[in-house]
Amino acid sequence: MIASSFLGSCSLAARRASSFQSLVCFSGIMRMQSRTLMFDIEHNSGSWFQLYPQSTRRRKRRPYQSRNYRSWRKLAQFDMVRIVLKVAKVTQLALIIGKGGVGKTTVAAALALRTAYQHRKHSVLIMSTDPAHSLADVFQKSLGDEIEPVSLRDGAKLTVWQVNAKKQFQEFLSRNRKTLLEILEKGSILSMEDVDSLLDSSLPGMAEMSALLGLEQVLSAGKYEHIVVDTAPFGHTLRLLELPEYFQRFLTFLELASSRDRVLAQHFGGRPNAVGSEMLEQWRTMAAGVTRALESAEILLVTTPEKFALNESLRFRDLLQGHSSPLEITGLVLNRATTARGSCRICQARAKATREARSLLKREFPGQKIRVAEDLGTPILGRAGLAAFGDHVFAGRRMRWKSAPPAGREPQLKKAEWPTLTGPLSLVLGKGGVGKTTVSAALGFRTREKTKAAVEICSVDPAPSLDDVFQAEINNEPQAVLGDKKFRASEMDSVRLFKQWVQEVKISIEEATTAERSGIHLDLWFERQLFSQLLDMVPPGVDEVLAIIRISELLEDSSKRVIIDMAPTGHALDLLRTPDRILAWTRLLLKTLAAHRTLGFARDAGVKVAELGQRIRGLLDVLQDPKRTRIYTVVLPEPLPDRETERLLQDLEELGLGSESIFINRVLFAQTIRNCPRCQQARRWQMATLGKLRRRYRSKTLYAIRNFPVEISGQRGLASFTGELWRVE
Repeated sequence: MIASSFLGSCSLAARRASSFQSLVCFSGIMRMQSRTLMFDIEHNSGSWFQLYPQSTRRRKRRPYQSRNYRSWRKLAQFDMVRIVLKVAKVTQLALIIGKGGVGKTTVAAALALRTAYQHRKHSVLIMSTDPAHSLADVFQKSLGDEIEPVSLRDGAKLTVWQVNAKKQFQEFLSRNRKTLLEILEKGSILSMEDVDSLLDSSLPGMAEMSALLGLEQVLSAGKYEHIVVDTAPFGHTLRLLELPEYFQRFLTFLELASSRDRVLAQHFGGRPNAVGSEMLEQWRTMAAGVTRALESAEILLVTTPEKFALNESLRFRDLLQGHSSPLEITGLVLNRATTARGSCRICQARAKATREARSLLKREFPGQKIRVAEDLGTPILGRAGLAAFGDHVFAGRRMRWKSAPPAGREPQLKKAEWPTLTGPLSLVLGKGGVGKTTVSAALGFRTREKTKAAVEICSVDPAPSLDDVFQAEINNEPQAVLGDKKFRASEMDSVRLFKQWVQEVKISIEEATTAERSGIHLDLWFERQLFSQLLDMVPPGVDEVLAIIRISELLEDSSKRVIIDMAPTGHALDLLRTPDRILAWTRLLLKTLAAHRTLGFARDAGVKVAELGQRIRGLLDVLQDPKRTRIYTVVLPEPLPDRETERLLQDLEELGLGSESIFINRVLFAQTIRNCPRCQQARRWQMATLGKLRRRYRSKTLYAIRNFPVEISGQRGLASFTGELWRVE
């Protein structure tokens, strides 16, 4: 066996080796460590050699050892270095992060493609951890949920993986199911049958958990020298980065759960049965490995010159720095920039915004290189476009590649009125960065302007922007906005809500499991410790579960109009699937608690679970009634948002939820872009996309919203924004 100190030094150096100099240091460590080892050739063994720790005792020379043994040993030391250097692939990990809609997928794909061409002997992987994948769209290639190669010239090696969250999670469970069931059965009041049913259901937070498992899988495989991760929008990427810490705490909980037999044996005698220790140790090693990989990863922040994107980027930067294992942003891309003054009002405003954005980023990220990606009015699609874009962003070359929009008849636009909300619940959905928050605020603003009904808007996006659009500090508690007491806004803080709930539950458990209340014994003491460990974790999926509970609470007052500013596509769909999941859990928990109804705390918990189930059933009734719930979809007139919206609407139909109104945001009007080549090119693409949307959704109402040269915020901005609307004929 190889000495553990040797392996530790090698793995440390390998993780940090990102250049030729680091590899030289690595080989130096190898040589130094090999001096403490003796090589011994064994007859009839299948290996080249085995390694033994050097002994201080003088060893008898074996007959097969030649006189020049020392020379052979020196040669073997260098062979050892050469062999390990050849076997150990040093993986460089890059995370591409940013607000929804800033162009993360395009930048990630361009970086991966450029890396593959620059390092033709290396294997490069790009993986998407966003539940609403777009890699297939930018590569213009049909992709499944397996790792697939991309055909490139000159022998460059690039593979693509769009992680299937449910499949990845179930594969992980299937490998560990039996041991996990045994641990949870031994350490809780749940039976093996109960736990098995719970594991069979789709769990919230599965997208982040599966992303972590997928990342660990490709890192441990050792097949790739470069891995580029196209992440979900900010809020859910933060949850992903928090997962290794959550996983470590979950392991502590499982270790406690598996120790029930040992605790009982200590008190009553007998021999404890160790359950799952090997699996838990493997999981702990896995979590530690991913943590190290994330801490040493390159983190590339993508943003645009828009104030909302910049503000959210700075907030996310601060959250990363306040993380328990602080992560540093190592690079910046200012995407969709306009560096030339331009000949139209829109381009002039964008050029000014670009200058201000560069100044802001230089102040906030001193010493960081800011890569600027010019907006040429053309979507970046296909391998040729991505390669040219990669050279433009990462080598500063001029972007000469262009694509022509498909030909088609330009749709007609007819003046329309902004809708006024009549039902109790409205949901605003769409891809990240399309303007969901602005449209949500506009619907509320218009309803307050035209009716006497009170309006409450709540953002359930973990990275909300209501404070930007209302120019006020919005938090978890509803507060009046725009000087109107009947127009209130809030941004759900799921972590804070969860921690408040935990404190209440801990008090209840403490009271229920003390001798004064129950008169019983050791098993309740153990349950108290177990629950305490479990509740100390903020689980993945908490955003979706608490959002559903928050929506049900908001609907208790039937006189007001409730608007929910949803998270981007993938996690919005997860939220809409959550009510059915919660009902399944409540049925399971009620069945489990019924078996322990002689215990006071089980009866109390049963009442609360039943109340929750009743509330969720009421919410489902509202969601599935088109008279009481309206779903508005927001999209940009561009190919990538259009394709994601098509998949979103299909998924909504499968859930029995229809969206009859689509807002097409930031449409360029011909009279405002005369003599501007960039905007004219962009408008041709927009009109082609508008025509496609009209043909595809003939039965739906399509609204076009003019592209405003500045971002919409405050009362004046919303008044201007809602002052006109156009119906696509």
